[in-house]
Amino acid sequence: MSAERNWAGNLQYRASTLAHPTSLDELRALVARGGPMRVLGSRHCFNDIADTDGTLIVLDRLPFLFEVNEQRDAVRVSGGLRYGDISSHLDAAGLAIANLASLPHISIAGATATGTHGSGDALGSLASAVRALTIVTPSGDVRELRRGDADFNGAVVALGALGVVVDITLDVEPTYDVAQHVFERPNWDDVLADFDAVTSIGTSVSLFSRWGQTEVVDQIWVKQRQPDTQREARDALFARLGAQPAVTKRHPILGVDPVACTDQLGVPGPWFERLAHFKLEHTPSAGAEIQSEYLVPRADAVVAIRAVRELATQIAPLLLVNEIRTVRADDLWLSSSYGTDAVGIHFTWKPEEEAVRALLPTIEAALPATARPHWGKVFTLDPVEVRSRYPRWDEFAALAADFDPERRFVNPYLQRLGL
Repeated sequence: MSAERNWAGNLQYRASTLAHPTSLDELRALVARGGPMRVLGSRHCFNDIADTDGTLIVLDRLPFLFEVNEQRDAVRVSGGLRYGDISSHLDAAGLAIANLASLPHISIAGATATGTHGSGDALGSLASAVRALTIVTPSGDVRELRRGDADFNGAVVALGALGVVVDITLDVEPTYDVAQHVFERPNWDDVLADFDAVTSIGTSVSLFSRWGQTEVVDQIWVKQRQPDTQREARDALFARLGAQPAVTKRHPILGVDPVACTDQLGVPGPWFERLAHFKLEHTPSAGAEIQSEYLVPRADAVVAIRAVRELATQIAPLLLVNEIRTVRADDLWLSSSYGTDAVGIHFTWKPEEEAVRALLPTIEAALPATARPHWGKVFTLDPVEVRSRYPRWDEFAALAADFDPERRFVNPYLQRLGL
């Protein structure tokens, strides 16, 4: 295998073989022949969750699948496709999904397997939109699970432990437009005093800070479904917080050219051209970076943000930007918003991984004991502690053992977690 790195370049995969099956039968035969395996998505994870010293399976050459059901409330798609790949097809059919992550570049199967999310008080993670999924198990069999099946809630956010997710059925709805607004330099104390009002003022709300100063938030991005029924309340809220509307387009990292960002300044556009922070055709974010994220129950959010704020002088020298966003509760066993509305505290770090890893234990110790790290990002929390924060972990371990009794899809990452 030629050297392959993840998207950010901080990880080189150890696999001996990189396989690109071109059909379901070829994939089944590949999986059934044995040996350690993992599935590689869009390579946007910042840790070794997808790594193996055996075979890495890439789904990019499987047949394109895009099937809208007769009721026009669901679409079945290839798991290896990216959200950006299906968005224009959905829109052309007059359809949409409820939420997107900040990057449309991520694969559908990979994003759901890691519990990846966008932002919005009323919006669940990307995995919460999954209605069904088809898995090629480690024995080469094909199993389909649907919402309501006994094992479904354990199989969606599954960390790649159950086999190869070849297709996923997503909930869809009629297409809609979104307008995006940016407000600058609201007072942090005022924001935290009225946190629920801030995060509920739009369909999707993100708070960005570099923690170079702790008195003000750099920016708050508000994405609003059209028609806009929140305009007067939004303007009044941000005036009260001392914020000003941006008069030019912004990047989450102030000072960076915003050419890669989706359009702002309140100009309405299709959902898929606004809900993500970045455009599909551009390299998103900073490119060379490390990411960490911790999700806390909403009841613990203000305490958690204040804890991060207290560490600002240690965080700021390594930080590109910190984003705070919200996720609606779901019932998926390994979702970071399982059983609770959650607030994500996301760090985009400079590409200085040794220094970042040295700082993370301090951050993790300062956060409430309810914080759950994002599965696909860099964290140092003890695996026993991580497991304890998921009430259904033992049931998931049993499910993984049922699907993969020979532990062929268990890599060092899953071993550390006790699988």
